[in-house]
Amino acid sequence: MNTSLAAAWQGAVGALPLVAILRGIRPDEAETVGNVLHGAGWRLLEVPLNSPEPLASIATLARRFPDAIVGAGTVRTEDEVRAVHTAGGRLIVSPHFDARVVRAAAALGMVALPGVMTPTEAFAALDAGATGLKLFPAEVIPPAAVKAVRAVLPQDVLLFPVGGIAPATMAPYRAAGANGFGIGSALYQPGRDGDAIAASAQAFADAWTGTIRT
Repeated sequence: MNTSLAAAWQGAVGALPLVAILRGIRPDEAETVGNVLHGAGWRLLEVPLNSPEPLASIATLARRFPDAIVGAGTVRTEDEVRAVHTAGGRLIVSPHFDARVVRAAAALGMVALPGVMTPTEAFAALDAGATGLKLFPAEVIPPAAVKAVRAVLPQDVLLFPVGGIAPATMAPYRAAGANGFGIGSALYQPGRDGDAIAASAQAFADAWTGTIRT
């Protein structure tokens, strides 16, 4: 990761370490949704590759919000990593750990957050060059499990539980050692109006701030 991206990543995580998972977003609504999220302080924007024309949405978001870390989710191949990079993406998120995907992202200087569930997967992902770890699916990784994983990992490794996270459930994960979260359908769904997205974005941001203060 180059110095510029490293600084942007650290700044985004330090300000609000919540990844907006915009599954299903269309290119024609990307800028509008991005404006809502950016206005609420979100700087980590993920467009899953099973969305309509995801590379076009990524290109729009990356161009419109240069201070954000924009990229793709559900990335499964090295070719997909390269395509996201060409579109202007700087973030690669996967539901699983594949060393080839992580290494491809690292070679291009991108942020890589592979999905893991176990310490074995976690250490393998870090050895491959992962920037941080997506704990997925969080529905089957309760705070107690996060605490156990956190205990054996280096303290500077960032953990992001993803799956079923709500504002009311963030505090126990944070107390267990989570450093941020990925937020999907509770934040954005295709067809959801801007006011509803803004309200959810603010609720999650407020919950994170409140969690930090406890």
